Amino acid sequence: MATRPIKLAILLSGGGTTLKNIVDRISKGSLYAQAVCVIASHESARDKALRKVLDIDVKLLARRDHQTDGEFDVSGYSGAVFQMIRESGAELVCLCGFLTQLVIPDDFAGRVINIHPALLPSFGGHGMYGHHVHEAVLAAGCKVSGCTVHYADQTYDTGPIIVQMTCPVEEDDDVDSLAARVFELECHAYPQAIQLIGQGHVQVVDGRTYITPTP
Repeated sequence: MATRPIKLAILLSGGGTTLKNIVDRISKGSLYAQAVCVIASHESARDKALRKVLDIDVKLLARRDHQTDGEFDVSGYSGAVFQMIRESGAELVCLCGFLTQLVIPDDFAGRVINIHPALLPSFGGHGMYGHHVHEAVLAAGCKVSGCTVHYADQTYDTGPIIVQMTCPVEEDDDVDSLAARVFELECHAYPQAIQLIGQGHVQVVDGRTYITPTP
């Protein structure tokens, strides 16, 4: 058992529902962690997050502030994000629907995790986020879907898998109904992955994770 809570940096671009789930579980004592840094990639995401978690300081690091002649400066933006994370003392970075590209620096390799609304390695990659994923799952006629928590690396959705949870795809599902069912799984899978990492139960060997038994 960890002697202190793992310190989290949470990065978001959407409505803040995953952030709220993590913060709620921390406050209820079911997740032994501390959110020490929350960063939004644009103003509307920050405003939505602030309405959901009133006692959390959500900082803004906007993509538009790192545009040069119409081109996004990925390295400059990533440097600013991770400098803020370093200053917070965060040990683990949780991407919560964070849609802005990042370059992960060497000192945070193996310390950034992401959740994806499908069973990787299927239905991942550039442009595969949110409803785009569920549309692809339905179009493929899949009978099962789910979510994946994985370590993030320098490409989209390719890092070692930590936790996966599954759910059926019903015959009458549309994108919204499938998304809702998958999100219910995400609310369990992400805290579980954070807890496993915080308690030292996750090891990565040759690009594959191994989960040691919990007492």
